[in-house]
Amino acid sequence: MREIVFDTETTGLDPLQGDRMVEIGCIELINRFPSGRTFHCYFNPERDMPEPAFKVHGLSVDFLKDKPLFVHKVEELIEFLGEAPLVAHNAIFDLGFLNAELERAKKAAVARERLVDTLMLARRKHPGGSNRLDDLCARYKIDNSKRVKHGALLDAELLAEVYVELIGARQANLGLAEVVSSAGEARVTAIVVRARPQPLTPRIMAEELDAHRAFVATLGEAAIWRQYVPA
Repeated sequence: MREIVFDTETTGLDPLQGDRMVEIGCIELINRFPSGRTFHCYFNPERDMPEPAFKVHGLSVDFLKDKPLFVHKVEELIEFLGEAPLVAHNAIFDLGFLNAELERAKKAAVARERLVDTLMLARRKHPGGSNRLDDLCARYKIDNSKRVKHGALLDAELLAEVYVELIGARQANLGLAEVVSSAGEARVTAIVVRARPQPLTPRIMAEELDAHRAFVATLGEAAIWRQYVPA
């Protein structure tokens, strides 16, 4: 299952009043695990940067003036998004800006049905509480210490972790397999482990592995641990 978690930064709050998207960050999830693939780009908005927006993300007109126009990166973005569901926090806001830019570039809009809004998920799961991204990071003990200002790629990375917590998919690599009995009746009886998109880096040192092998060798031929000693 492929999903894209994304976030945007803008010049303001309303694309219908001339506000523009100045940054987008996207994280690819495969079976709820980050695959390592991302899409990140700053855009020249071809307009000024209001002070309230600058205070939020720190992106100045001077910084953005040599960045590409959205139309010059739109094909790469469309290819990266593909047909995957799009996960965002307060997703209608981000979709409004994304579709406004797609319209300017004469490209098809993204359907609202593709959205997964983590703000709505959080409000259902934690009614009555504050559900800003920072608050959810604190709730789930996700390190957001680098988030001094808003940034689309960093916020998307944090949101990907929050999203997995919100939907209870921390154990997303585990699943139930359907087993068919000899009588032809289907029943779910087996737990299977899905492969990670990228294997974890081994944390066992060579010296530790040698010490383990030496210890297991003292347990006798019948010791079950011999079955788990790497070659």
